[in-house]
Parts: sequence; C-alpha cells; structure tokens
Amino acid sequence: MNIPRGPPATLHTPGFAHYSVAWSPFHNTRIALASAANFGLVGNGRLHLVSLIPGPGGASGTKIDKYYETQDALYDVAWSEVHENQLLAGSGDGSIKLWDVMLNDFPIRAWHEHTREVFSVDWSNIKKDTFLSSSWDGNVKVWTPERARSVATLQAHVSCVYQALFSPHQPDIIATCSMDGTIKIFDLRTPAYASGPMTNSFTNPGSAAVLTIPASGTELLSLDWNKYRPFIIASAGVDKMVKVWDCRMASTAPPSGQAVGGLCELQVHGHEYAVRKVQWSPHRADVLATASYDMTCRVWTTNPAQGGSHLLHIHDPHTEFVAGCGWSLYDQGLLASCGWDGRLNVFQA
Repeated sequence: MNIPRGPPATLHTPGFAHYSVAWSPFHNTRIALASAANFGLVGNGRLHLVSLIPGPGGASGTKIDKYYETQDALYDVAWSEVHENQLLAGSGDGSIKLWDVMLNDFPIRAWHEHTREVFSVDWSNIKKDTFLSSSWDGNVKVWTPERARSVATLQAHVSCVYQALFSPHQPDIIATCSMDGTIKIFDLRTPAYASGPMTNSFTNPGSAAVLTIPASGTELLSLDWNKYRPFIIASAGVDKMVKVWDCRMASTAPPSGQAVGGLCELQVHGHEYAVRKVQWSPHRADVLATASYDMTCRVWTTNPAQGGSHLLHIHDPHTEFVAGCGWSLYDQGLLASCGWDGRLNVFQA
C-alpha cells in the first residue's frame, strides 16, 4: 500500500499518550501502539491495533481494529517474528505480556521478573523464537515464549536500561543503552554466559560486556543497529545529538578485560530537545529517522565520506513530545510517528 505525499494519515486516541509504534513484519497495513494514560506517570495502559485503509482519490486513513486495556502503562511493543497475530508489550509494573490479536480481552502469556518498568522489548529477526526485554532495574532478559521464566539475565547497567536490541546480523549479539550514557555490546556465546550443572544465568546473571562505548555525558534514550552495515550503531539521547558509531574501533582493553571505545564517525545536530527515538531505514544504509521532545520527527541522510549528515524531512504536526517512530518494512520512505498528544501519523518522508 503506497501512501501519497501530502497530509499524513492520522489517528487520535484521546486520553492515551503513545510511547511506541511498531509495524507488523507480516502485513504492510498493520500497526501497533503502546500507550499510557496520564502521560505514563500513573494509571492504566492500552495496546492499540491499527490498520491503514485506502480512501477516496488514493488518499489513506486509519482505523482502530482492536485495543487491550492494561492495569499499568505500556512503554514498548514488538511484533512476533513467528506468528503474524502475536505481539509483545512491556509494562510499567515490570511485566511483559504476549497478545494474540485473534483473541479478546486477555494476553495469552505473561512474565514478571523485572522489578521496575519494562521500557523496551525486541524480537529477534534471526533467532525467531527469542525476544529481549530491558528495564529500569538495570537488567536485560532473554526469553522464549514457551518458557515460564527467562533463559538469561544480563546485569547490563547499574541504572535504567532504556533500550536493548538484538543485532540484525548476529543472533547472539545484543546492544544496550542506559541512563549512564554508555552503549554496551554483549555476546551470549562468551563463556561468561555458559550455564554449568550447578548454576544458570537466572540465579547468576552475567554482566560482562564485550565492548563499552562512552557515548554521551548525558542519558542515552535510544539506539539502533544499521541494517546493512553490521558493526554500525546509531545512538541518541538527552544531549540532543544523534551519533553514529563503528563498534570495530575499540581501544586497548583495561585490566578488567572489557574493551572500551568505538569510533564516532558522525554526529547529527538539529533537534532542539532530547532525542527520544532513533531508527535506521530498512531500505537504505544511509538514512535514519529520529523522534524528539521538540515535537518533531526528522529524517536524515548520513554519509561520513561526503561530509556528514543532511536533513531530508521535518514532520511537525505533533503538539506534544514525539516518543516513537518506525519505518514500514514494505513501503520505502513510509514512516509512522507517535507522541504524547495521542496521535499516530503515517506519512511519506
């Protein structure tokens, strides 16, 4: 489905601020929204399932297919890579819930090991029976839907882990970003995560990162792996900048044996307030989108060899913080943004 240039397709959900938006990997017109009442500070949450619909004259619109109520705010959502009708949501009460859109009212599974808000969830697109969660408790957990408890726990940071993502190129590589301003890379194949007969990663969580990147002097709110360049990560946060890192450029390991470094090959300036979300395009290696507290969603081209970054598009109809953005996996240039104004916008960048 192609969305024409011009006014965006818009959906408004009064009373619920949006924190995250995710496109289905199976259907090019299906979108999920993680939402919260009272801006996520207190109160319940809602998971919205939205469809794009063709309109007269080739224009497009949106409609809510279904929504699920939760007792606490929802901060992130991720579609299953195995079942087209299933998706995850991370909640403010520390739980993760798995929903099936063909069923009403209740999740089909729930897990509750985190002791604070679950702020991100991510489903592996390589090891498709595995997903991640990260929490304000400083931990990252690895799960499979069939098990009642996590299969691995990483004590990733001492403070909030705002996001954790599987590498789209290596199934056992995980990147995290945190309130402490660092990006950490974890390799689940290292001996530190091997479970012996008398121990396991549930009772003895691992904490050994293979690389730590001191990316910012302020909080890092988001990161993303480049889909075409395996060692490239973009990060963004409170310092209002987007930085592009090459993880292969690590400095000499300190006595702890943990590599530190990462070459910052590009810094992208332009937002006026903190950048809440960064996401690389699934169609081009040199294009990324950002969402910011300055109430805009922006699209950039990044090419260090040609002198840096260039702003391609500013999307500014939002009237509150823009908390999430996401690229369509099927239609090149099609982008969704969501914010605290309770609006979802779908537009061609």
